[in-house]
Amino acid sequence: MELQAAIKERKSIRGFLDKPVPKEVLNEILEISVRAPSTKNAQPWHFYVVADEPLEQLKKANVNRLISPEAPPGEMAHILIEPEKGTVYRDRQVDIGIRLFKLMEIGREDKDKRLEWVKRGFRYFDAPAAIILVGDKSLPVEGAYLDAGLVIQNICLAAVDFGLGTCIENQGITYSDVLRDIVQIPDDKRLLAAIAIGYPDDDFPANKVISHREKVEDVVTWCGI
Repeated sequence: MELQAAIKERKSIRGFLDKPVPKEVLNEILEISVRAPSTKNAQPWHFYVVADEPLEQLKKANVNRLISPEAPPGEMAHILIEPEKGTVYRDRQVDIGIRLFKLMEIGREDKDKRLEWVKRGFRYFDAPAAIILVGDKSLPVEGAYLDAGLVIQNICLAAVDFGLGTCIENQGITYSDVLRDIVQIPDDKRLLAAIAIGYPDDDFPANKVISHREKVEDVVTWCGI
């Protein structure tokens, strides 16, 4: 697939087929993706690719923590901070939520369905595989997130070329102690992001959502051109 087409066609996938992704495919995607640029060529990323029984353990443990009355996220509390109300950033978040809930037939007051939807995120949207991206804590956090974003974009675009879908999510790394225990991630590694990956279920309603983008003229200031 042409790069421009992949960029335009990529979208967040929240429903996957019950079909495993071959290790060889995942490995090839990562081989392509690590060509991403990074600060001073540090290449400060490490990937934990989780599938099969370990992933099922993660899904169950994450949901159990979610519904526990005492389940603070600990070191990952910062990723739960919401955009400030009244800002365009919050408006965009609300817009995509409304559109997703409409397609999924989740009513505003339907607490049970809303909870089930939240659980899906903590189950990596029931994808057959998840990529957990971590960086070294010895490196500045600002650079770590910048470099992580670059390699994540590569992963998501390369996945499209292999007929796969992805969803970048924070839910999958919210409970760091769960991840560190099951996947054996050492304490000197900083959790950066989770990516659900698999073959898209084209019949899953939420997969029909394509998030809006602002017009370029509204987000660009030209100087000297």
